[in-house]
Formats: sequence, C-alpha cells, structure tokens
Amino acid sequence: MTDRATHPDHDRAGGRRPRLTRLLPWLGLAAAVGVVVWAFWWPGHSGEQVYPRAPRNASDREVPPLHGLWEPKWWGPGTAPAVLLALLGWRYAAAVADRLPWRALLLASYAVGLGWMVSLALVDGVEGLTRQLGNPFEYLTTAREVTDVPQLLTTWRERMPLYSEDAFPTHVAGHPPAALLFFVGLVRIGLGGDLAASLVVVLLAASTAPAVLVALRALGAETTARRAAPFLVLAPTAVFMAVSGDALFAAIGAWGIACLALGATRTRRGPALAWSALAGLLLGTVVMMSYGLPLLGVVAVAVLLAARSWLPLPVAAATALVVVLGFAAAGWAWWDYYPVLVDRYEEGIAKDRPEDYWRWANLALLFLSAGPLVGAAVANLLATTRATWRLYRAPVLLTAAGAVMVATADASGMSKAEVERIWLPFMPWLLVGCALLPDRWRRWGLTLQLLTALVVQHLFYTVW
Repeated sequence: MTDRATHPDHDRAGGRRPRLTRLLPWLGLAAAVGVVVWAFWWPGHSGEQVYPRAPRNASDREVPPLHGLWEPKWWGPGTAPAVLLALLGWRYAAAVADRLPWRALLLASYAVGLGWMVSLALVDGVEGLTRQLGNPFEYLTTAREVTDVPQLLTTWRERMPLYSEDAFPTHVAGHPPAALLFFVGLVRIGLGGDLAASLVVVLLAASTAPAVLVALRALGAETTARRAAPFLVLAPTAVFMAVSGDALFAAIGAWGIACLALGATRTRRGPALAWSALAGLLLGTVVMMSYGLPLLGVVAVAVLLAARSWLPLPVAAATALVVVLGFAAAGWAWWDYYPVLVDRYEEGIAKDRPEDYWRWANLALLFLSAGPLVGAAVANLLATTRATWRLYRAPVLLTAAGAVMVATADASGMSKAEVERIWLPFMPWLLVGCALLPDRWRRWGLTLQLLTALVVQHLFYTVW
C-alpha cells in the first residue's frame, strides 16, 4: 500500500467532494472550539466546584478545566526563540518537509521538535524545565529514596492506599513500577537532579514525532508522513510534553508502534522477527509504566490492518508478555494491582470531580493540548470514501485508532481531569489526521496550532 502525491480533496472521478463532506472539517473545528469555550465557561457560570487541581488548593486563579492557574506572562526567556520557531515553521515547514531527504527529515523533525519544547518551557525560565519533576508528588523524590528494588516491588501494595503509612505520592501510586524505576535508574547513573532528569525526559520526548513518521513510511505512507510532519513536530502538545512523565511514555509507545510497523512490512523473516520482538519489548515496557497504555493495542491492531499482516502479532505479544510476566515473577502483577489503583483513585480528589462535566471537559483539554485542528481531522474521517481508503488506508486507520483510544479512556471514568498530559501517548496518532485535511487547510491550520501553543504557554501556569 502506498499513498500518492495526490490528496483526497477530490473523488475518484476527479471532481470536487460533495458539499457536506467539505463542511465536515469545519464542523469538527467548530465543535472543538465550542467544547473548549464551554469547559472554561461552565464552572464559573454554574457555580459548580469541579476540582481541577489536586491537592485541593483552591485559588481565584484556577482556570478549569486546566490543571493550572491564570498567570499571563507577556515575555520570558523562551518567548523569542518560540516565536521565531513558530514563524519559521509557518513559513517553511511544509515546503521543507516535502523536499528534505528522508533521513534529514527525521533529524530535522527531532531537532525542531526539541527546540520547540524547550523554548516553550523556558518562557517560565529554567523553572519551566525543573518544576514538575522536582514536585514531591512526582517520581524523583521517591526514586532518590529507593535503595532496594526487590523490596520496593514486594512492599508496593501496602504503600498504595492514600492514608497508609509511608504512602506513595500521587504519581508513583498511580502508575505501574516501570515509571518509577526509570527515574531510579537515572538517579543511579548520576542524572537524578531535577534539571538533569528533566533534560533526559525532553530529549526522549522529542523523538515521538520521528517515531510516528517512521511508522507511516513503513506502512507505505511517506507522502502523508511528510504532510503530517509539521503538525506532529510543532503541535501544542509541546507545552505539556516538556518534562512530563507522560511524554516519556508517549515516546516509548510511539517507537514500539514504529517497530511493529517495520516488523509487519519487512519481507525477510529475520528482520521482521527482530523488529516485532523489539516492538513487543517496548510496548510491554510502556504497559508497565501506565495503567492506561494497554489501549495502545488499538494502534497496534491498526498497524497490522494497514500492513495486511498478522505475522508479527505472536512475536510481539510474546515479548511483551516477557516484560509483564517478569514483573509478576518479581512480585508485581499488573492484574493484581489495577483494582488497588481504582481504590486509590476513588480515595483522592477524583471522587469529587463531577463526571458529567469532566467527560466533556476532558475533550476540551485534548483540543488545547493536541490543538483544535484535531477536531477537524477527526470529523474529516467521516468523509472517507472508497478511493480515500484505498490510497490512505494507514493514516486513516491510525487516526481512527487515536480517536478510539481517547473515547475509551474518556468513557472509563478513570481519566477525570489532567488529560492534557495523561493522553499525550494518544495525541500523535490523532495529529496524523491533520495530513488528510484539504490542501487549503495546510498553512492556516498550522498557524492555528502554533498560536494555540503560544497562547496557552503565555497565559497560563500549566504546571507540566
């Protein structure tokens, strides 16, 4: 399956698409903007307390649905480079992505993405890079105290309840142990300082966009990958990916999916098996980092459907199980601890967060973090014709998989608030759909995304 140098703006006969299908992206964009406006307006209008922040440090600067505060800053150390990157991206990103040799495109995507994340974080000064991982509710404080990993795993259950003696902080208790162990590893090799660990996370997080591009090209969708590159690299997600642990999960998950795509499309058995095994190891690892990331199995299925090959499945599944069962053998079984997580979740602020508000406010946070253009991209999937499906099978499937993951996480009731970072591993796959929007959307749509990132970063203390 290969995509062509054409775009699904036209039907098979070469005419314009029907009026309704041309309106769908506009309707999706309008819905995204409407949900965002409603989510900000409702708490103040209704007087309902929605508890956007934990702990309950209520402030007149709270701005639900964001887990942040109203804190306009018109200038910061990172403002000039962020604005410069935005202007250069707006002017040149599409043309450069079309023309660069493939390896150069991957390197440029990584470098620009890294610069975009760091410059946005530095709008708040160096604190913008260090404040989150240095937070006592995050992983590093606990990681510095770990001296015995086997004992850590065997005593994990007794430290999960909120009111237990020596209870884990929120983020440690809310994730399987591989998330904490990553930071334990950084501490052991001398990179456990706030700034050092933050830089490691940013350096890894910036590889997410190249991983998605690799997956698309492996599935025969290089043209779409080139169209998607500016939207993946310069997405508003950069505001929340800089030094968020969930950005680390996003990168590992994206490379797992990329390896699966490579395994599903290699013609020689040896390389196919090797890539499939590596995919399983990465995806098994990310499942042991976040309870919500078994949902990446939806993207994995989309990859296999796009490749029309199920041969990697047993190898990838077996190697993923090696990781999961290895933790079980060490005393930490995923299936035993998920019910304990649910209890811890309901002990905290989540029980007070009204589900009827957050089910929609979560989507507003998605449209702030991934950008409102994602609403247009998802709505545009409804305009998929037989010809579009034949030419753009892989990107359509990957975008649809992103939408399914978000819908499932939202319906679970285990993602009430803070999804601007929690859903980061799902967002790159939704952003792929921006490449399928009509040509006339390409530059102004990127402008909207860039402005979203700059406005959010400069108006709010976003925490992440």
